[in-house]
Amino acid sequence: MEKTVKFTIDGVEITAKAGQTIMQAADEAGIYIPRLCYMNELKPHGSCRVCTVMVNGNPQAACTQPVAEGTVVKSETEKIQASRRDIVDMLFVEGNHFCMVCEKSGNCELQAMAYRLGICAPKYPYLFPKLDVDGSHPDIFIDRNRCILCGRCVEASQDIDGKGVFEFVGRGQEKRVAVNAEAKLADTNMEVTDKAADVCPVGAIIKKRVGFAVPVGERLYDKEPIGSDIERKKNGKT
Repeated sequence: MEKTVKFTIDGVEITAKAGQTIMQAADEAGIYIPRLCYMNELKPHGSCRVCTVMVNGNPQAACTQPVAEGTVVKSETEKIQASRRDIVDMLFVEGNHFCMVCEKSGNCELQAMAYRLGICAPKYPYLFPKLDVDGSHPDIFIDRNRCILCGRCVEASQDIDGKGVFEFVGRGQEKRVAVNAEAKLADTNMEVTDKAADVCPVGAIIKKRVGFAVPVGERLYDKEPIGSDIERKKNGKT
């Protein structure tokens, strides 16, 4: 018989499988915990910190923290939500995100998260960094102005595609995603069918010639808020 544990999230009792993370258990219960770097198919590493929750009074990343019997988790407190807004605010001002002309608008998880958290405009001053673009590949375009360093492309290329096309280089404000080539993406063995071409939550990695295949207004987060697919489970809907 599979071992289970019981814990609470914002006062709601959850029965989870032993070994699950808080996020996995919450998702199955239909409770949405905001996230940006986490993706089901990839190994969680807690880099964005948007999923931070209080676990028995201590901050933990829900995507990596395992469940434990009797744990008390708080996710929707005013303090935690304010911290999430600050993180998303900083992601906007540390890059150059121009949503009105971005091909990913309406499908962008960063944009959708800002709307869910009630952010209409960042409160911090824009940094306007000088970041490069790489249009050398015949099928894939990279715009580092939009990159939020979530690490999804790195994980997908290494663990699913088995290629290692992407990797982090530099530290602090100099940290960026680089390609495994002398100069540009066209010099790598990346293909448009690779998983790494599909995992970017923003518009940093875009497939060419398909950006507006779905019209604005008909895109995923034009229809409903981010996390709605998970929350439907709570009401027995799919």
